[in-house]
Amino acid sequence: MSTHTDGPLQVGVTTNGRGCKLSSRIRREIASALPPNLGPACDRLGTIRRRIQEEDHISHAANAADVDDDDDIDQSSAFNRLVTEADLDAAKSRRMRWLSQICEYWPLRRLANITDDDVETTLRSYATKPANSTPLETAYLDSKSEKKGRIILAGSGPGHPDLLTRATHKAILAADVILADKLVPSAVLELIPRRTPVHIARKFPGNAERAQEELLSLGLAGLKKGQTVLRLKQGDPYIYGRGGEEFEYFRKEGYGNAITVLPGITSALSAPLFADIPATQRAVSDQVLICTGTGRKGKPTVPPSYVETQTVVFLMALHRISGLVADLTRHDSEDAKKVDDDGKIDESRRLWPKDTPCAVLERASCPDQRVIRTTLECVVAAIEEEGSRPPGLLVVGNSCEVLHKLDKGRKWVVEEGFKGFEDWMGTGVEELVIDKKPEVVRGDSWGKELKV
Repeated sequence: MSTHTDGPLQVGVTTNGRGCKLSSRIRREIASALPPNLGPACDRLGTIRRRIQEEDHISHAANAADVDDDDDIDQSSAFNRLVTEADLDAAKSRRMRWLSQICEYWPLRRLANITDDDVETTLRSYATKPANSTPLETAYLDSKSEKKGRIILAGSGPGHPDLLTRATHKAILAADVILADKLVPSAVLELIPRRTPVHIARKFPGNAERAQEELLSLGLAGLKKGQTVLRLKQGDPYIYGRGGEEFEYFRKEGYGNAITVLPGITSALSAPLFADIPATQRAVSDQVLICTGTGRKGKPTVPPSYVETQTVVFLMALHRISGLVADLTRHDSEDAKKVDDDGKIDESRRLWPKDTPCAVLERASCPDQRVIRTTLECVVAAIEEEGSRPPGLLVVGNSCEVLHKLDKGRKWVVEEGFKGFEDWMGTGVEELVIDKKPEVVRGDSWGKELKV
């Protein structure tokens, strides 16, 4: 038998010798579907059961002591008894059924999250009206217990709303308040219900840190109110999205168990795809490096050494493209040069050839997407002439010319527009509606019913 054990909870699966690997697989599937903390919850529910039995025993003894045996002499009618054994047994049976209703009708996730305070509240409820409690009445703790706040760190993808994960879309619909990055596209923001308050990060040069502090304060205030707060980021929250820093902030504030992180499609990997650039290609590129072009407080970062079979994606780099290209192609650039003990420039780092193919990808997956295909030698001039359309990134490496090569003599080429999905996916969700009645989706991660 393949067994899952969580404290007093044990789940065993057997195929009667037909396949131990299969029983192990089924056991894992069952265990993964169970909410966490179900084992400790069994302990707490066992406490309720034991204390009910103890109180019933005390009540039984007290009632038995109140019955004067002399009063029963020559009494042939049972109704003259104050309390009969049958009455006590019926009360005990009724109270245990009441506990059974809690185990049967409460949502499993609610049972798994039962606390010691809930145990005391449940026992007080048992003491006040055990006889006529119904499944609906025993669930009153769900509605009257203090609502706990939750912070969701979610990635909104590169820009197109069809590239949201279903989890993030559900979070958008379920959130009480949304704190969004400035670069989250309008097409994604339009999915937010009108009733939901939205705060957009007020990030501009010189105010980035203050804007970040403002969002963190708003998130903390929402948590203290018991709200579900969605921190909506562009791309993926852990790829240069400060998601780890925000996780640590809310954990230090005591909300470590109230944080959910949802992945998003990062532009670092999806933008090259939309520009027909395979980040890896046999015999061309066997590794991908994701870098930031700007370090903390605007400081330059250490440039990577040249690797012929490597594709490098630079995020947040176009505003200092001139300095970045100089760092990659020269040892004596102001930001990249290193001086040894003798005062000489360190030239051990391999420089990138100036004819290395590269591409500037801006507003990937949005209707105004733009791709500039060029080389490191000409990319600065290309951006100066064509202008900038943030957010954008730079891809460097031989993979940039696998599917598209520059014509001989061309310094760069500009491609406008996003091919999109509408020609085969349809123009909207309404085309997928089968029944005019809205479907109620139950059991989402935040305990709300969502209509689609």
